[in-house]
Amino acid sequence: MGSKRTVYLRRHLMVRGEYARLLLRGEKRATIRLGKVVPRYDEVIIHSWGRPIAKAKIVRVYYKKVRELSDKEARLDGFMSREELLRELKRVYGDISDDDLVTIIELEVTQRFDELVSEDPYYGLKPQDIARLALRYLRDELTAEERSLLDRLARGKSIRQVALETAGSPTNRRVIRRVLRRALSLLVKKGVIRPPDDA
Repeated sequence: MGSKRTVYLRRHLMVRGEYARLLLRGEKRATIRLGKVVPRYDEVIIHSWGRPIAKAKIVRVYYKKVRELSDKEARLDGFMSREELLRELKRVYGDISDDDLVTIIELEVTQRFDELVSEDPYYGLKPQDIARLALRYLRDELTAEERSLLDRLARGKSIRQVALETAGSPTNRRVIRRVLRRALSLLVKKGVIRPPDDA
């Protein structure tokens, strides 16, 4: 069964539409997944409706057997009761047993992508987030050089560090900023990111 294997959660977390609304309203503060899920990072970009909707910090991760789930976990996940949570887990995963392991990932939304900042050249998004979104949604539209620069940013490096690595000098930052602006423009054009005036 799927609960026996370990799944590694990277930078992107997919959430179904009805749960995304609860998450954005603060009524859902966790996601419960079947099996052992191990986050690689302490921050994720949440996706729903075919696009990114928010950035969240992973506050806590813990594991329980299905039989150990309580109303507390159900409420964290946006449900009224343990029974309601179990019905939904069975609907999503099919047949689950009391001995199956689940992962509870508690989240805190740190940035909503429907509340971006129009005065900022990157709409308030960090360069690293633009890079991560571009690499996820724009693979075919980017040149090999753009992908290489964005990949370095996506790994958490600053614009200055990437300029130093690729050109031997931090003065080459304008090239990286130009790539970021083009990536952001393409993300907007594709409807992945909605500019503040369109939200």
